[in-house]
Amino acid sequence: MTAVDSQASVTGQTSEDPTLRDVVAAYVGLTKPRVIELLLLTTVPVMFFAQRGVPSLELVVATVLGGTLSAGSANALNCVYDRDIDEHMRRTRRRALPRHMVTPKAAFIFGMALVVVSTLVLGFFVNWLSSGLALAASAFYLFVYTMILKRRTTQNIVWGGLAGCFPALIGWTAVTNHLAWPPVVLFLVVFFWTPPHTWALAMRYREDYARVDVPMLPVRRNAEAVAKQIVAYSWVMVAVSLALWPIANTGIVYPVVAIVLGAAFLVEAHLMWARARTSDELTVVKPMRLFHWSNMYLSLLFVAVALDPLIKG
Repeated sequence: MTAVDSQASVTGQTSEDPTLRDVVAAYVGLTKPRVIELLLLTTVPVMFFAQRGVPSLELVVATVLGGTLSAGSANALNCVYDRDIDEHMRRTRRRALPRHMVTPKAAFIFGMALVVVSTLVLGFFVNWLSSGLALAASAFYLFVYTMILKRRTTQNIVWGGLAGCFPALIGWTAVTNHLAWPPVVLFLVVFFWTPPHTWALAMRYREDYARVDVPMLPVRRNAEAVAKQIVAYSWVMVAVSLALWPIANTGIVYPVVAIVLGAAFLVEAHLMWARARTSDELTVVKPMRLFHWSNMYLSLLFVAVALDPLIKG
């Protein structure tokens, strides 16, 4: 990398005109595809669980398409609102808006177009209850989390994380067109999973958040205090995950997987807490170990949600 290129990467400027491929990639990047992957992971398995078997391919495709567009719209509009702080954070300064690959106006129009298309796709090809839930999740993420909570309170991700819990409800209603207790339990699993997952990542990037005055918990509290909170939420998360067994009358696959995964998660959370009691240094605390394990935990737990009715027969 030349000195000019290096400076460009820091300031967000590009050293040459972007190609069509660059622009397309920039718009795709606005939707935060990796976040969407995690949301879909909690949608499709619940469809299998609600169907007690394999749902129709057409319904899955419509739900996935609508859900992807809905989440993408919320993420794109989040990028527009947060472009001022994204430009100064190491984790986000390579996004499209800080790099000036897309103008704020174009990103806003793109996000709003996705809102309309996703609402119509889910409404006409799935059902209007699922469409309304997706729209509510996007609105909550943008207006409540992004605009109100994120820059004002250390509890931002606790309550703002509610938006990420809606896919469990959407997956269920896509199949049944009504709500019930099983998807509510899974909604709560994701709710209590979100703080440990996000705070572990925020510990890794706490200097970034401090630089732009976003009061994530790891910015305002030391590693030991954050780790203690993570342990508390982890215990509640595991307890709630096990509640699905009696409430939904699952087979034996789900509770066995939930117990094994939950035990492993709790061990990792307690180990991180123990490390945090000895030092506040990231190299000692190793929060990314818990972050990566949290992704695996949620993925495998929801795979078990999908497999349980298939194996139970």
